[in-house]
Amino acid sequence: MSGETSQTLDRGLLVLELLAEETGGLGVTELARRLRVNRTVVYRLLTTLEEHGLVRRDGSGQARLGLGVLQLSRRVQPLLRQAATPVLRALAEDVGATSHLTLADGDEALAVAVVEPTWTDFHVAYRVGSRHPLDRGAAGRAILAGRTGDGSPQRTSGELQPGAYGIAAAVLGVPAVEASVGVVALADLDDEVVSAAVLRAAAEVAGRLS
Repeated sequence: MSGETSQTLDRGLLVLELLAEETGGLGVTELARRLRVNRTVVYRLLTTLEEHGLVRRDGSGQARLGLGVLQLSRRVQPLLRQAATPVLRALAEDVGATSHLTLADGDEALAVAVVEPTWTDFHVAYRVGSRHPLDRGAAGRAILAGRTGDGSPQRTSGELQPGAYGIAAAVLGVPAVEASVGVVALADLDDEVVSAAVLRAAAEVAGRLS
């Protein structure tokens, strides 16, 4: 570890990462073993994290992530929206289709930013907050592909709305963010042109978030 970093903060973050991986929770002894520190250090870390709502302990002493982590994650969405909106606006105007940034939220895809083109007569009305299963629609399928490192465009037709066509690509290389950038239109899309534009937009969003 670099001399300029905080060892205590580093250990606290490692505790959160370990608890995120273990839905059943971890005890003090197991945390101490994995962190290679004594139990007293773990007790102090857990007590501090509990005070901030980031960790909770049940009656048996098992530690789990607290609801404070959920509150932090909700505050991230406006930051993601702010970073992605200029890219989505350019994408929507470029291809003449509604563009969107979608995040994985459990087993659902959640639209957190949507931009409609200004120059088309008809376009899909896609709302922020819209949800659908990850295995349906281009946006969700792109997120699933991204989990395997596959950033290639995913295409769907009529899966979520009759007559609607979608193309989306995963946002890769941003730790802890499972997202996709895509477009949806009421007319068939030029696959080669739109796929290339979506890929560029996904890469640009990744760059803005990295």
